[in-house]
Amino acid sequence: MVFSACWSLLWRRAGISPRRKICRFVSGASVSEYHAFRRRQLPNSRGSSDPSPCPPAGCRMEKMKLPALGDRSVLVKMLAAPINPSDMNMVQGTYAILPPLPAVGGNEGVGQVLEVGGQVTSLRAGDWVIPRDAGLGTWRTAAVFGEEDLIAVPSDIPVLCAATLGVNPCTAYRMLSDFETLKPGDSVIQNAANSGVGQAVIQIAAARGIHTVNVVRSRPDLQQLTDRLRALGAAHVVTEETLRKPAMSEIFKSCPRPRLALNGVGGKSATELLRHVQSGGTMVTYGGMAKQPVTVPVSALIFKDVRVQGFWVTKWKREHACDQGALKEMLSELCALIRGGKLSPPACTEVSFQDFRTALHSAMEPFTSAKQVLVM
Repeated sequence: MVFSACWSLLWRRAGISPRRKICRFVSGASVSEYHAFRRRQLPNSRGSSDPSPCPPAGCRMEKMKLPALGDRSVLVKMLAAPINPSDMNMVQGTYAILPPLPAVGGNEGVGQVLEVGGQVTSLRAGDWVIPRDAGLGTWRTAAVFGEEDLIAVPSDIPVLCAATLGVNPCTAYRMLSDFETLKPGDSVIQNAANSGVGQAVIQIAAARGIHTVNVVRSRPDLQQLTDRLRALGAAHVVTEETLRKPAMSEIFKSCPRPRLALNGVGGKSATELLRHVQSGGTMVTYGGMAKQPVTVPVSALIFKDVRVQGFWVTKWKREHACDQGALKEMLSELCALIRGGKLSPPACTEVSFQDFRTALHSAMEPFTSAKQVLVM
């Protein structure tokens, strides 16, 4: 199969607002042009411009020619790429990484190497690869990447596992490993327990013999969600409202108070997590879904000596860019858990690349437990 072009989801700045962009969605093979989806400013209910990321109603398709293969570059056919919250934040212009526009969306995914340049030494045709860093642009059917931008992963794991390996499982792994020395029998408490990171935390912790207390929002299908998280290895599943109730005391009769709290929400939810962390423990913030600041009670700092820290897996990868052994070791351990049936991908909905509108709409819906994955 010869690729002369790809289709990709791109966006470009239009006008003076940082949120006004043109999105181009490109997909395909053996073509010399590209299709693009252009985002229009659509009036919302108040008559102002709609700031939502790439609303499907305002998109159209283009075709795009692939660049020539260089000596140190690699031709990759993308297999699958998820739509993560960070991807949507990047398109909105609110993420910490904002690439020059126009840019291809997608920070995560898996592809297969089709051809390598003459000086490429770490990859070969047939290898499965994922991005080493964020901002590479994975929402496309094919691309020419630099060898240094990719890292090989085993091809004997499921495609969905490989496609969702580089962000959420790595975030969960590092937070469980780098902030507290946890032993079998210890406890961790986390909010956003049904998120991709939350599900990975549950499974990695269970494999290490660590109890997890998992906080989720109330919802109509709460029992179904609770059953699913428990099947992954969750010791306890509670709602945000339960955090202040006496029922929490009953939970800590069967497991110790957590030494580590993982916050992906912010706001009141983070404050409530802190109340249950044992003295000298740590709360790590890796996300802010509530878009509210983290408020730390003075008593937690003075009387409990609780540490409050942040974590961003992209920063970790960049700080360890010269120590590729650390990244390879982490990926190797995660893949071993996958092969052993101890780490599965989050609940996913596979969507054809051509049906990207459906995927984008679903990714922005509240109480969405299934990750949207574009399948090329």
